[in-house]
Amino acid sequence: MNKVAVVGAGSWGTALALLLARKGCQVILWDFNAEHVAQLAKDRENKRHQPGHLFPDTLQMSAALAECVSGAECVVMVVPSHGYRAVYRDLYPHLEENALVVSAVKGIEIESGQTMTQIMAKEDKNDRDILFGVLSGPSFAAETAEQQPTAVTVAFADTQAAAAVQQLFSTEYFRVYTSSDVIGLEVSGAMKNVIAIAAGISDGLGYGLNTRAALITRGLAEITRLGVAMGGKPQTFAGLGGLGDLVLTCTGNLSRNRTVGLKLGSGLSLEQVLSEMKMVAEGVKTTKSCYHLAQAKQVEMPILEQMYQILYHGKRCQDAVIELFQRELKQEVEPLIC
Repeated sequence: MNKVAVVGAGSWGTALALLLARKGCQVILWDFNAEHVAQLAKDRENKRHQPGHLFPDTLQMSAALAECVSGAECVVMVVPSHGYRAVYRDLYPHLEENALVVSAVKGIEIESGQTMTQIMAKEDKNDRDILFGVLSGPSFAAETAEQQPTAVTVAFADTQAAAAVQQLFSTEYFRVYTSSDVIGLEVSGAMKNVIAIAAGISDGLGYGLNTRAALITRGLAEITRLGVAMGGKPQTFAGLGGLGDLVLTCTGNLSRNRTVGLKLGSGLSLEQVLSEMKMVAEGVKTTKSCYHLAQAKQVEMPILEQMYQILYHGKRCQDAVIELFQRELKQEVEPLIC
């Protein structure tokens, strides 16, 4: 592709921009903060989010969405979910005909309960042929920038679009698989952050590996229920964007969401935790959006419900654990939508 736009110069956006630029792609990295963009251009590295990784000559910066997106055959969206709609609405008029737009954002909008591709479809004026997809999987930004091997999945309803983006992102250390299950991949990517906060709480409370393993497994069951209720395919949740990303985020020390849980489990309030964070932990907002979505879809999600009570109603973490274990005993294998 002649030009790729990466919208969002945070840790993950910078890592993806580096990946593409190192392959020789002409990449423009956008950030809303003009001062930050100027600093990136001066330093030729993102000292705030990805220090030590110098920008190749093929990577340029811009604070103007029109300049960034115009002429780009592929646009990679890497902005927080709560600001996604506004940014996409601003850049939409500048998208090229037949552009491929890839969401690398793991969240669900609180107000609408929509995923990022659903937001883009809603904002689409049907005046151009634009295809929406998603990239997700076990991929901490720091390790991706360091070119450590991993594998992810890209999903588009259009198989040719998925194959094109697969080729674009694939490197000798970044293996990309394709899928047609866009919604399943998005629900997995969003909900795993909620379970990661729960896993952090478990660790913060001093519980052991048995507890964490059980939590991850039952968390996956809840993710699958919600994803299938939204139209996802059950097998997606056992893949890289489901189980793979869930295990990574629940166990890895680089996980921002697990870190939030660790601090909550140690006794800090959510306000105290967030005041210490320099980067966004999507799972906090996603807990609210997924809770309301599960209520609307009538999907039983007890872990999610307890996380909502902890984060938004100040429930004690210990009380949430007691309540989970006092629930009615059930079979493990159950209908997916129940």
